[in-house]
Amino acid sequence: DPVAAESLVAAIGRRDAGVHSLGAVWRRNRLSCPTREQIGSYLLGVLDAELVDYLEFHTQVVQCRVCQASLADLRERQAAEEEAVQTRRSRYFQSSAGMLSRRGED
Repeated sequence: DPVAAESLVAAIGRRDAGVHSLGAVWRRNRLSCPTREQIGSYLLGVLDAELVDYLEFHTQVVQCRVCQASLADLRERQAAEEEAVQTRRSRYFQSSAGMLSRRGED
């Protein structure tokens, strides 16, 4: 579509010339995005109710790709950490059980 291409070229030209729209600045600097710390608090269930509502709106309705990716990354890390904790607990239990059985033999 030549009209759309011309419009795109004009918009890129304005951007490159230093003419910025409020929306462009807002998106570029992610001014409406929650912080990674807030997303982590959301996953831990300790985020304020108002921020929970906003974060869910931002990721599910607005579908901010950056925040969705951050949320997915933190979920993966949380799952990996939980798995590591379970593995450590199992090893501690096994080593303690071995120590207790040896004491019973003495």
